Amino acid sequence: MASRIKNIIDKTLSKGWATLSEMSFDYKMSSGDWVRKKRESYNRGDGATILLYNKGKGTVILVKQFRISAFLNDSKSGFVLETCAGMLDKDNPETCVIREVEEETGYRIKNVKKVFEAYSSPGALTEKLYYFIGEYSAEMKVSAGGGLESEQEDIEVLEVSFESALKGIETGEIEDAKTIILLQYAQINNLI
Repeated sequence: MASRIKNIIDKTLSKGWATLSEMSFDYKMSSGDWVRKKRESYNRGDGATILLYNKGKGTVILVKQFRISAFLNDSKSGFVLETCAGMLDKDNPETCVIREVEEETGYRIKNVKKVFEAYSSPGALTEKLYYFIGEYSAEMKVSAGGGLESEQEDIEVLEVSFESALKGIETGEIEDAKTIILLQYAQINNLI
């Protein structure tokens, strides 16, 4: 099948923490007609996220941190309860998620399992997120966590019952898509 996209023009609108581009391109419709489209695309790289769980205790580790976009949309405080996550730093997703777990939560884990990968919001973001699960225990705690001072992270680490985490989806306390996806994955697969 011949390409349905041609004459792509990438115009950088902003290059800061990430790159915002205006993409212009010709697109071949299902009817066979060509149309000119213009879309904005935000490239911040790919990331990895993990649900840390303790089957014996029936708990999960979540983190809470301020997210400016949630604050600007409709969140009263801007603080979001979510799974540990981070951006890939020229490494593979598994290495990234193990590093982020220790930085954010203070747990040093060695075994993680990739369960799938998915685009976060393909209508506007280039980001692909790699989803993991991993078991934790008290013996794995090596620091308080809270994130890196050099990155000005201010992360609260919470150990909550799996049951209350699932309830948090219903009550709206948990609004983060990656967190909802991983909690429901755990529920469907009877991890906890």
